[in-house]
Amino acid sequence: MEKLSSTAVVPQLLRNIIIAVVVFADESLLQISANSKLLEKLRLFLVACFLFFLRSIPSVVSFADSNLTRGYTFAAEKKKLEIGDCASESGIGRAIWQLLSAMNDIPVNSRKYEVVRSLAERLIEENHGQNSSALFDLNRRVLNASFRRTLGRLEAAVEKNRSGPVRSGLNRVVRAAVRAVGDGITSWGGEETVDQSAETAEKLAAELLWLAEKMSVYRFVDEAVEKWASASNLAWLALWSEPRLQCSMVQISALLFKEAAAEGEKWGEIKKKMLISWLPLLCRASNGADKPVLRSSERVELEKVLEKMISELEEEEQEQVLSLWLHHYTACSSSDWPDLNGSYVRWCHSSRKLLLLNSDDSQTKSLTN
Repeated sequence: MEKLSSTAVVPQLLRNIIIAVVVFADESLLQISANSKLLEKLRLFLVACFLFFLRSIPSVVSFADSNLTRGYTFAAEKKKLEIGDCASESGIGRAIWQLLSAMNDIPVNSRKYEVVRSLAERLIEENHGQNSSALFDLNRRVLNASFRRTLGRLEAAVEKNRSGPVRSGLNRVVRAAVRAVGDGITSWGGEETVDQSAETAEKLAAELLWLAEKMSVYRFVDEAVEKWASASNLAWLALWSEPRLQCSMVQISALLFKEAAAEGEKWGEIKKKMLISWLPLLCRASNGADKPVLRSSERVELEKVLEKMISELEEEEQEQVLSLWLHHYTACSSSDWPDLNGSYVRWCHSSRKLLLLNSDDSQTKSLTN
């Protein structure tokens, strides 16, 4: 998205400052004028003047924005930085990247959304069908870049949704007037409302799941696993997210846990990070409002995957992961999954044997001395 020029930024900044001052002043006036009709009329007069003044600013902003639209340029250098030299040197690589980026921005209820997504899917599949190493690498670079971009936007949307609106206590009359007059402003400073942010996060999570599934099918999901394992802040925010958003994140985690487990012991550190980051969500996530997040067979399969991953960790790392699991598993009364009781008992037995072994060694040394 292009940045606003100075001619567009100044009126927009002026509008936001005025909105802030008038809104907070209106809150004070509302309290003072509660018992005075004269002050109430004065307040309504000031609000009317404010709305009249606000009407004169959008034309300047709209004019500046229209110049930006007419001045659209092909940003090849930016695409090169985001998708890598190899993919950006090809027109087909830039086309797929642009389609995937547009998919992030288009509302999911728009007819164009399915058109753009289907076209991107078609181009990626056609590349895969050519059995070419160059096209395989192009798909890998573009999808990895899109996964990184979508993951970053998802974390920002979830964090915004958790923080809530800045002006939660604004007077309803002024809030409705600002929304009606404002040109493209959904809340103060152009920020999304909580509901819009939640919808955006759900959409991005669904798209991230779609990308992860594609990367799994085409067998280059390793970078997605690494990025998901490192997304500890998003995993923490997910614990307080809406059930529908949690549903998509659990599905992403289930898919990437299976992919990580298939790599054997070479991804030890990544597996540990993934378990520590996402195991709490598996314990606390909602079972789903309309249907279960995972089918019974999928839950059983994922439990086996988790047990396998835990068994490959060092003794102290197993303790860290299993202590975390026990804390969240016992704290959530609405869910009894994942049941890692078997892994916990095996670790306890192993710890006991280690203690006895060390004790026997100490006794042997003392007798020898």
